Amino acid sequence: MAIRHFLTLKDLSTAELHQVIELAMEMKAAKRENRQEPIFAGKVLGMIFEKSSTRTRVSFEAGMAQLGGDALFLSPNDTQLGRGEPVEDSARVISRMVDIVMIRTFDHSTVETFAQYSKVPVINALTDDYHPCQLLADIQTFTEHRGSVQGKTVAWIGDGNNMCNSWINAAMQFDFKLHIACPAGYEPSAELVAQAGDHVMVTNNPVIAATGADLVTTDVFASMGQEDEQQERLEKFAGFQVNHKLMSHAADNALFMHCLPAHREEEVSTELLEDETISVVWDEAENRLHAQKALMVFLLKNSH
Repeated sequence: MAIRHFLTLKDLSTAELHQVIELAMEMKAAKRENRQEPIFAGKVLGMIFEKSSTRTRVSFEAGMAQLGGDALFLSPNDTQLGRGEPVEDSARVISRMVDIVMIRTFDHSTVETFAQYSKVPVINALTDDYHPCQLLADIQTFTEHRGSVQGKTVAWIGDGNNMCNSWINAAMQFDFKLHIACPAGYEPSAELVAQAGDHVMVTNNPVIAATGADLVTTDVFASMGQEDEQQERLEKFAGFQVNHKLMSHAADNALFMHCLPAHREEEVSTELLEDETISVVWDEAENRLHAQKALMVFLLKNSH
């Protein structure tokens, strides 16, 4: 059996993704009922960070600790990766010393190269192109609150960024409709949209995207590395804030999600973010922990 990696949602079949989410919900219950087993005793997760993080670092590190394993935090300042060692060399060395690797970086090709030369499973914990771990948590959250996402409608409001790309993959893998609203010039990859076919619709009008949606979700207008574009983006994205007015066009029991961190009063109103009858962002954030534990169990079990 080959080494299994998780670089995008497409690395797992639909059945396998459902398996991971079911396990995540079971592990969440086990944590609450204090019946977690130290199934990762003796296992080490290598965590390579080239981008800063709160939820990703805490969730992976806490997840390993809860299951009896250990996690190593590696930043460019602490490793030879930051001094120009080729990714393939680092992959060969690090993967001989740890059991699984998580990478949060800029260029998606970095995680692809690392996985190619790694002897252990590699998880994409965010690149400029994709953020698949967040989608596992998001689908888990929707399932907990509303049941299966299959056949439902999700509205993405904002930038055609890595989160948007992962939602496009999710629409294909979980079989739901995705309505994407971006300002002109900020749409997601046309190639990716074409692959998704009837699953995805792109518009420049947030109201059209949100109309009838079962879930409305967004992200910051300027992602990490785009800080110098912040002011220009705020102007271009005027009218794309998700708030109660926009949510009024969605389905009656629609949920709101945000991968966080949120820039309040920019992409989302504080009032909506704090409205726990609609907003499930705190459950969504917690579910990173459980979804990633389940993912690591799946990858380690299915890799040889």
